[in-house]
Amino acid sequence: MKLKSVLSKLFFPLIGIGASIWFLLRVIPKPSRATYPCMQVAYPLASAFVVYLLGLATSAFALGKMRDHWKNSRYWAMAGFMAIALVAGFFAFQADQPAVYASTSYLDTANTPRGIPKGIFPGRVVWTRNPNATNENCSNSTFGDAYFLSKNTNMSVVNDMMTNSILSLTGKSDVKKAWDTLFVYFNMKKGKGPVGYQAGEKIFIKTNAVGATQVTTSLDIFTWAKTAPQPVLAIMRELINGCGIPQANITVGDPGNDCQNEFYDIWHAEFPNVKYISRSAGTGRTQSVPGADTSIFYADRGAVLRAGDPNWGDMSKGIPITADKLYSVFEQTDYLIYVAALKVHERAGMTLIGKCNFGSHTRTNAMHLHMGLPNPDGVAPAGNARSRFGFNKYRVLVDLLGHKKLGGNAMLFVVDGLWGGPGANVKPVKFKMPPFNNDWPSSIFVSQDPIALESVCYDILKAEFTSDKHAETYPQMVGVDDHLYQAADSSFWPAGVRYDPERDGTVIGSLGVHEHWDNAIDQKYSRDLGTGSGIELKKLEILTSVEDRNSSMQPNVFAMEPNYPNPFNPSTTIRYHLPQAAQVDLSIYNVQGQCICTLVNVYQTSGSYSVQWNGRVNGTSAASGIYFARLSAQGTQGAQSQVQRMVLLK
Repeated sequence: MKLKSVLSKLFFPLIGIGASIWFLLRVIPKPSRATYPCMQVAYPLASAFVVYLLGLATSAFALGKMRDHWKNSRYWAMAGFMAIALVAGFFAFQADQPAVYASTSYLDTANTPRGIPKGIFPGRVVWTRNPNATNENCSNSTFGDAYFLSKNTNMSVVNDMMTNSILSLTGKSDVKKAWDTLFVYFNMKKGKGPVGYQAGEKIFIKTNAVGATQVTTSLDIFTWAKTAPQPVLAIMRELINGCGIPQANITVGDPGNDCQNEFYDIWHAEFPNVKYISRSAGTGRTQSVPGADTSIFYADRGAVLRAGDPNWGDMSKGIPITADKLYSVFEQTDYLIYVAALKVHERAGMTLIGKCNFGSHTRTNAMHLHMGLPNPDGVAPAGNARSRFGFNKYRVLVDLLGHKKLGGNAMLFVVDGLWGGPGANVKPVKFKMPPFNNDWPSSIFVSQDPIALESVCYDILKAEFTSDKHAETYPQMVGVDDHLYQAADSSFWPAGVRYDPERDGTVIGSLGVHEHWDNAIDQKYSRDLGTGSGIELKKLEILTSVEDRNSSMQPNVFAMEPNYPNPFNPSTTIRYHLPQAAQVDLSIYNVQGQCICTLVNVYQTSGSYSVQWNGRVNGTSAASGIYFARLSAQGTQGAQSQVQRMVLLK
């Protein structure tokens, strides 16, 4: 018997006692600790020790009974207790074998936040959705009907969505104040003090332009899902028109790809002096150039990342890769804004903020980074020995998110979810799950916390891309969110890995908070439920706006019309008019003056709106009786409110 095996048997009782005491002391006062990594190690040891004790006790009891039956010549009974003693003894002495540790599926525990939330409102993610933003009939099957064309996106709606998102993220009612708050918060975090944007400072809006060339003959590349031009244009309008930032101080694009003509034309027509970065030089573009020095160093230190097979077949081939240069635009910018695309990915499981950084280095492609993903070769998971599924493995996305010139230099993180992609290089598809209901996602997600943002988008993608809805089920791979756990909390780092992407001796701290929602129907996180200090998901959903944007007749008075029908059963429609942009709250109250539900809580531009109340409160039908709709608006002309009496009859 090997010395190691002998020692493990000798010390097993001591280890078992210690693990049991540790587990009980930690978990009894706070049961949620049972999901902690240390408890997942202690539990199998403690449970094995308990089995060991029960086996010994049962064996001792059976031996005593066997002896009694022997004395009384009850040989059949004696034989039965002998069998019990042997079986119990076998299990007792098997318990001190190496423990079979709990499955890493515990990492999917709902509403168990990990890490430190970031932002003015820590952990806040704003999800704004408006089906009117996209053309439901867009086929994206011909170049003349590509998803990114202006005719397939309502730019006015996208403007409102972006404005509402930024206001909700910051808690402000004025666009300029909201952006100034973002600048001040970022500068405070960087140690510059409570200052906003300063003259001459540079802003880089980083997009995902996968496969883009200035002139492309392949329709497939044109229709690949990537960052659409409209959300980027909405951000430029707010920075330039709303905040007065000079166009020349703003750069837009993906330096690892070209600036596609159809995107450039939309942007350049309105803002000709913005710098549109492109890998290839071309009319009006700013060509991307490498930085002077190698500036990002990968924490695997050559153990995982490889140059890869030139044919993209085997990412484990080639020489080790340990570092990269970044494009100079990253090194020179003062404020970075990511606008990633909402997509799944056959190698990474999903491609959002972290994966958007695959276009930040200066190599010809990002092949060398793929061994840091769960499915490096992008093939069917079964039978691929090179796959790196599971948790606590080196993840290159942590290095990218943590680098001080990449994720560490971002003041705002945006995911463009107007059109959702089913793969890295595939055209958008409609989403089938509620609330999308077989329509384009028509969503924009914003946050100051990149980990919280990716967590929310991952939950959506994992709920959407299942085998009953799509052929692409990449988010179901085990370990897709491993990088989120590691970016949130260093206790999830693999042994021997220290994420220090600048290699200056300082490892990264928590980059944000990661958790999973309670379920795909309610979509609540710990802050929403009041059970923890993790993610707060603010949903801004505009479903029934009837504002006539083409009409020159704008409302000139603040007013709420009588609901119709009234009395009603089961639903009624409430119409109101805003003469100016305002933060609007429309809530329903009972006769006791208690607010029972809120129908609208969002910043809205001037216009006429229509909202329906379905007579339900928290999913349950309200009782017959009298109710009151209260409309409140806070705008530049002060606060205004009106109340309408409603009768629900059943």
